[in-house]
Amino acid sequence: MSTGTLFDKVWDAHTVGVLPSGQTQLFIGLHLIHEVTSPQAFAMLRERNLTVLFPDRTIATVDHIVPTDNLARPLADSIAEEMMQALEQNCKENGITFYNVGSGNQGIVHVIAPEQGLTQPGMTIACGDSHTATHGAFGAIAFGIGTSQVRDVLASQTLALAKLKVRKIEVNGSLKPGVYAKDVILHIIRKLGVKGGVGYAYEFAGTTFEQMSMEERMTVCNMAIEGGARCGYVNPDQVTFDYLKERDFAPKAAEWEKAIAWWNNIRSDADAVYDDVVIFDAATIAPTITWGITPGQGIAVNETVPTPAEMPVDERAIAEEAYHYMDLQPGKLVQGTKVDVCFIGSCTNGRISDLREAAKFAQGRHVVEGMKAFVVPGSERVKKQAEAEGLHKIFVEAGFEWREPGCSMCLAMNPDKLQGRQLSASSSNRNFKGRQGSSSGRTLLMSPAMVVAAAVTGQVTDVRELL
Repeated sequence: MSTGTLFDKVWDAHTVGVLPSGQTQLFIGLHLIHEVTSPQAFAMLRERNLTVLFPDRTIATVDHIVPTDNLARPLADSIAEEMMQALEQNCKENGITFYNVGSGNQGIVHVIAPEQGLTQPGMTIACGDSHTATHGAFGAIAFGIGTSQVRDVLASQTLALAKLKVRKIEVNGSLKPGVYAKDVILHIIRKLGVKGGVGYAYEFAGTTFEQMSMEERMTVCNMAIEGGARCGYVNPDQVTFDYLKERDFAPKAAEWEKAIAWWNNIRSDADAVYDDVVIFDAATIAPTITWGITPGQGIAVNETVPTPAEMPVDERAIAEEAYHYMDLQPGKLVQGTKVDVCFIGSCTNGRISDLREAAKFAQGRHVVEGMKAFVVPGSERVKKQAEAEGLHKIFVEAGFEWREPGCSMCLAMNPDKLQGRQLSASSSNRNFKGRQGSSSGRTLLMSPAMVVAAAVTGQVTDVRELL
């Protein structure tokens, strides 16, 4: 078993006790909730006459079901309106801070917590959303949980969890132009598989991650779950501290120096023992896209779709399913395939740095005729910042729609959906069948810059051609 890693240190610091099942009862420092997985949890509390134990440790926002075009209340979707009202009422009754639409702080839950400094190194964080792994970019241990576990955290501020093994994933070297954090994590998942991380926490290390900004690290940790890992993290360093300093909930004055000392202390030791170590060379990573129906079915944009003969036997059945569903041929390029919809946003790539990079490629170009292309900021703060920088004008002039914050087409629990067999170039995190709202719709995952390249050419295009 691992020893001396950040995961071990944070886990031990938050252990309340060991249960008869052998699981650890783990204290949760920060609980994030939204409108989709919390209503049932609050109902369970009421059924048992329980209250929220530490309401000041829970923060709520609305993101999954909010429209990104018309936010007028009541919402056009009656079920969405019902979920909104339930969250509003539950937060009011239990004294929970709620960042509603128009508050200036609303947005995707995994965007607003980091930007406000709620997410900090050494914390345990839980949310009823699988992409909670995002917060690990700060050196936190962050878990996505189910509705019954949301209930448990509300009632006890603890979770019953089995301790994970720790795999160190080292990536060293500088990324080439046109290659981004999204490409790094798609490459890792491609190589290790969507089940490769089952039972593990992923520690992302090496000079490539050291060179990344906090928002790039968040992109990588966000998709650790797509590789089967329960969580992913990066050790805190000066990049982390510079990002957090002066944010709303960051420690202030003398408390800041104490926090720095603690955060440095929880870093993985130089002689830490890992359950597994995997090493990649950044120079070998190219702009990467998915071709199939899992995030692990990825290739470099200039590679051909793999043939069954190139795959392990146990992956051939789902590959055959993917060929048929995606209308792609083994041994052929995906590059050059016509695209119908281009989406920039999500908890993976809806932050200000993502929009800045996408705008570089949109400026002076225009979306092809007939293409639906839109940009959805990850939060109200991101939207405000982007508009202050004039990014929205660049997108609108290039033919993109500029929307209100929300999860949008990442999972289509809102009006933003694919229609029929449309093919989407998406900066989101999942390409499952039906993920973007149509039971037959198709999704290609890629970086925001690659999405712009597809939008302005009308087809899957290597963004390096636009550099």
